[in-house]
This record gives sequence, C-alpha cells and structure tokens, in this order.
Amino acid sequence: MRIGQLSERTGTSRRLLRYYEEQGLIVSSRAPNGYREYDEASVDRVVQVRGLLDVGLPTRVIKQILPCLDKPRVIQISDATPETIATLEHERDRMTARIRCLVRNRDSIAGYLDAVREAQRPVVPESGRA
Repeated sequence: MRIGQLSERTGTSRRLLRYYEEQGLIVSSRAPNGYREYDEASVDRVVQVRGLLDVGLPTRVIKQILPCLDKPRVIQISDATPETIATLEHERDRMTARIRCLVRNRDSIAGYLDAVREAQRPVVPESGRA
C-alpha cells in the first residue's frame, strides 16, 4: 500500500509516517516510480508506535524494543543501557498507574450509567392491590 493508504488506515499524517521511517520505526520499499510501498504489517506497527509514543516513550527507546514486540517470546537484548532500563521501568509503572485510574473511572461511569438507567425505568403500578 502507498503512504496515503497507510495514513488513512492508521489516522497518522503522511509527514509523521515519513518521520517514523526516518527514525527506523517503520520500513518501506520503493516502487519503480519511486513511491513508498508498505506491507500490511505496517498498519499494526504504526498503531503500536503511536501507542508507545502516547505513553511517553521516546523514539530511540521504541526503536530498541520494537523487535521484542514483534516476537515477544524471542527477546533480543542488544544495547539496553541502564538509562533505557530505567526509562522502561518508569514507563511501565506510569502505565500501571494509568490503567488503575482508567479502571476506576470506567467503573464509576458504569455505576453512574446503571443508576441513571434505573432511575429512568418506568414505574409499573401493581395491579390487584386493594
């Protein structure tokens, strides 16, 4: 697929896709006409990269851990510096806290919705009462 199609399917601008490619986060081949061509796996890769960027990981760390995300059972340790390990531990802890917060908020919203729906149910008078 061409860059425009990848952009549409991932909701990511073409400019960002080119940046991801410059950073080594995604790869493309070149068609005979010079256009970038991406394979189907690029869609998932872009979504993965965006998710990792959203939680605050820098592109240099993302580039290091992407091979582990492709094959989680085959973890390759290349140049994991103490700084990288500390960054990943910090981000993991931040994600865990965020997940807890999201679960609390989801549960609160669900409780609110249940209460609203219960309050909106019509009251059916009991028949046969004397």
